[in-house]
Amino acid sequence: MDIQCLKENKYCCWLIAIPLIVLTAYIGVLTLNKIKESRYIGETSDIRNAFTISDTGEVYSKPDLAVTTLSVVSEKKTVAEAMSDNTEKMNAIIKSVGDNGVEDKDMKTVNFYISPVYEYQSAVSCGYYPCPDGKRVLTGYQITQSLQVKIRDLEKVGEIIQGATDNGANQVGDLQFTIENEDDLKSQAREEAIDKVKAKAEALAKQLGVKIVRIVSYSESGAYNYPEALYSAKAVGMGGGDSVPQIQTGENKIEATVSITYEFR
Repeated sequence: MDIQCLKENKYCCWLIAIPLIVLTAYIGVLTLNKIKESRYIGETSDIRNAFTISDTGEVYSKPDLAVTTLSVVSEKKTVAEAMSDNTEKMNAIIKSVGDNGVEDKDMKTVNFYISPVYEYQSAVSCGYYPCPDGKRVLTGYQITQSLQVKIRDLEKVGEIIQGATDNGANQVGDLQFTIENEDDLKSQAREEAIDKVKAKAEALAKQLGVKIVRIVSYSESGAYNYPEALYSAKAVGMGGGDSVPQIQTGENKIEATVSITYEFR
């Protein structure tokens, strides 16, 4: 734009001035932001005065539910023979468990598979080296079926296990004692952990001569411990025993661990 244009048209001045004003303002904002950012170089958090305390709350309670797995392993020369044996025994086990008060909704088949059984046969003796390799020979088939059972009457756990073995169960495992609804217990454990943390935080603040301002962060983790099942019987898992396993349920421990970060001044 030449000088003549500026003399004749007053709007030419505005066309030149406005972009210059905007550019100057933009540069000023960038400069201010850079100054602000430089104040926090090397800082990991805006909150410098803080401490974190963790503690654990524990609640013990007797279990109200037992879960176990009853299995039948049948091995015969043919699939049909193995299937017939396995089905007959499992049906008898299901009936026995049901007769002891376990409802259908608390019984579930969790495993069923058929696999071939091989036997390794060595080669006949020979008078030279090396002798020929032996071979695997199919000798039959194995069928395994597993039934998961939830037992709500804990007084009948031993009786149910014994009845299952008497009717053909040759594997009994994964016996666990649980608490079906543990939310209230978890809440109690959490409350105990928080109370411990609060007490520690107040004591620490007093020792440091500072005042707690607010809670900055909170985290929680929990653990649910199962006791080992203790039982004894003459022939558990083998069938034909005349003694009932003595089941000791013990107590379960519910844990809650909390970590709280406090800001102080």
